[in-house]
Amino acid sequence: MRAGAIGALAETAGAEASGAGAAIAEPADRSAAILVARAGMVIGRALISSHCTGTAIPAIGKTRHRHRMTAHAPRGARGVLYPGLAPGRFHHDQQPPSADLAPWIEHHWFVSWDLRACPPQVQSTLPHPNVHLVVEDGAVRLWGVQRARFNRTLAGRGWVHGVKFKVGALPAFLRSPAADLMDRQVDARGLLGDDVDRLLDPPLADAPEAGKTRIEAVLRARVPPVVDARGARLAEIVDVIGRDAGITSVEQLCTMTGESARRLQRDFRHYVGASPKWVIARYRLHEALALLQSGEAKPDAELAQRLGYFDQAHFIRDFRQLVGMTPRAYVSALHRDSGEPAAAR
Repeated sequence: MRAGAIGALAETAGAEASGAGAAIAEPADRSAAILVARAGMVIGRALISSHCTGTAIPAIGKTRHRHRMTAHAPRGARGVLYPGLAPGRFHHDQQPPSADLAPWIEHHWFVSWDLRACPPQVQSTLPHPNVHLVVEDGAVRLWGVQRARFNRTLAGRGWVHGVKFKVGALPAFLRSPAADLMDRQVDARGLLGDDVDRLLDPPLADAPEAGKTRIEAVLRARVPPVVDARGARLAEIVDVIGRDAGITSVEQLCTMTGESARRLQRDFRHYVGASPKWVIARYRLHEALALLQSGEAKPDAELAQRLGYFDQAHFIRDFRQLVGMTPRAYVSALHRDSGEPAAAR
């Protein structure tokens, strides 16, 4: 590991993404992992009290708009394998950061649930290229970019308060490459010191506004005096990838941004954690999920071509490696989940 602030953080069990359906290791409280993934996915989605019974970037003037990402789901909701939650009781609140922290924080998120009268619910989500600070009962942790699919179970009663950092923001706080947190979750005490205790006592449960105030007070004391211009530039580039489904290769990205492949590779590792190829591939599969969920596309060769694959076999391979099943099997699972016959969509 490189020297730097991350080297002082206590590493917990993380896992490399390999093979079909690979996932990071289970934390002590398994609910944390899926809620990190859910931080962005519940934007605009009604998760409240169900009971049991594209802006162009001037600096990237060559951005193409032939294949804009589908608009059926908010961008934050992308990557959710099964959008329809089983009956239960959930509350989600999302708040923007204070203006002075907006260059580094995308948003705060707060999720609570009460499933004591319901069976446990498994949630599966494909990750985004963001780092999160996660506070829950008894722990404050940093979650790096996770390359694997999240498969986690929610049960009983609980809550989580998180901060979704903007792409490229982490090195400003840690002075270490974002790649050092890839596929890991670490104790945040190495970053926040004894201020971690301020976030744990009293607990932040059921108090989103108070939680936001306390978290921002801790982070505000650690923000750099100026915004890292290169980090902000990388955030713009990642945003372009997420909005334009026509970007299917690093070569295309280089042409559109005027950046060299070598510089993109180096700077993505430092500021994003994942490679540009990984980010492109991940958003391409987010698009595949959105198209299949909406019924706008069928799991066939035409969809593979639309997503920029040379052939259907490569698309099926990538899809199965991350989602854990073929596109056709996934569509069948969607119908079973919704109770609709395949012909209904």
